[in-house]
Amino acid sequence: MANMRAVVLDGPGPVEALRVRTVPVPEARPGWVRVKVAAFGLNRSEYHLRTGQASNPVFPIIPGIEAVGTVDAAPGGEYEPGQQVAAMMGGMGRAFDGGYAEYTVVPASAVVPVRTDLDWATLGALPEMLQTAHGSLHTGLAIQPGQTILVRGGTSSVGVAAAVLAKHAGLTVLATTRDPGRLAALREHGVDHPVLDTGSIAEEVRRIVPGGVDAALELVGANTLPDTLRATAVRGTVCFTGMLSDNWVIPDFYPMAVIPNGVRLTAYSGESSDLPAEAFQRYVDLVAAGELPVRVHRVYALDEIAEAHRVMANGEAIGKLVVRVH
Repeated sequence: MANMRAVVLDGPGPVEALRVRTVPVPEARPGWVRVKVAAFGLNRSEYHLRTGQASNPVFPIIPGIEAVGTVDAAPGGEYEPGQQVAAMMGGMGRAFDGGYAEYTVVPASAVVPVRTDLDWATLGALPEMLQTAHGSLHTGLAIQPGQTILVRGGTSSVGVAAAVLAKHAGLTVLATTRDPGRLAALREHGVDHPVLDTGSIAEEVRRIVPGGVDAALELVGANTLPDTLRATAVRGTVCFTGMLSDNWVIPDFYPMAVIPNGVRLTAYSGESSDLPAEAFQRYVDLVAAGELPVRVHRVYALDEIAEAHRVMANGEAIGKLVVRVH
C-alpha cells in the first residue's frame, strides 16, 4: 500500500502535538471520494480539537474540516478522476480523518465540484470560510439589501468573508477589531464603519446607527453576545456563529434579562449542504474576477503546521491561514 505524509494528532495538547508522519494512503469505498489535497485552510474548529474543547473526537486523528484538490478515486462514480473539488465538514477531522494530509477520503456528500484557475492557496482559503459566512448571512440572518449589519470579530477569516459578502449583497457593514492597528485593514476590505471593540460597543454602534443594526453576526462568543444584542434594532436579528474567545456559555442565562425587547436571536452551525455548489462556484468566480476580495494572511508548508496553529491560537492573523500540500 502506498504511503503519504499527514499531520496526526494523538490527543489534545500544545501546537507541538501536531506531528507530520508517514501513514498509509486511505482507501475509498463506494459513496466516498479520495481527494489528492492541494491545500487546506485552518479553522477555529481545529484549534478546539487540539485544545480538548471539541465534543466526541476520535483519537488518533488527522485533523482538518476542509481541503481542496483533485479527485483521485470515486468508486461510486460521483466524480471523475482529476476533477477539481472542495471537501468540507461532514465529520471531517472529527469522526474520521480530515484534510491535513496529502490525501483524504470523505463522503461524496461533503464534496463540492468547482472549476477555476485560481491558485490552490487562494482556493484553499475559501470552502469553510464561505460556507460559514454564507450560511450565517442567509440562513441565520436572512439579510436583505439596504440593511445594516454588525460583524463582531471582523478580522477573523469568517469575519472578513462575512463583511465582504454582506457588502457585495448591498448592506452597510460595521465590523469590529480589538486592535486599533487593524481598523484600516477593515476599511480596506470594504467595511463602512470599523469599530474598536472595547468589550462594550453597543453605545458606539448606536451612535453610528441610532436605531441599532438590522443584523449582527456574533463571532466572538457568549461573553460579548449580550452587548451585541443591545446594539441590534427592534425586530433585528443576531446570529451566534463563533466563539473566538472560547466563551461558549452565558452563566445563569435568563433570556428576559439578556435578550432585548423584540430582538431575535438565532444560531448557525451548518454543513456543506448549506453552501450549494452553484453558490460556491459563483463566489469562486467573483474572487477570480477580483470582485470579491479574499484575505490570505499567510501560506504555510505542511511541516509548518505547528507555527500556523500558534498564529491562529494567538489571534495574529487577519484573514485566512492556508497550508499548501501539493
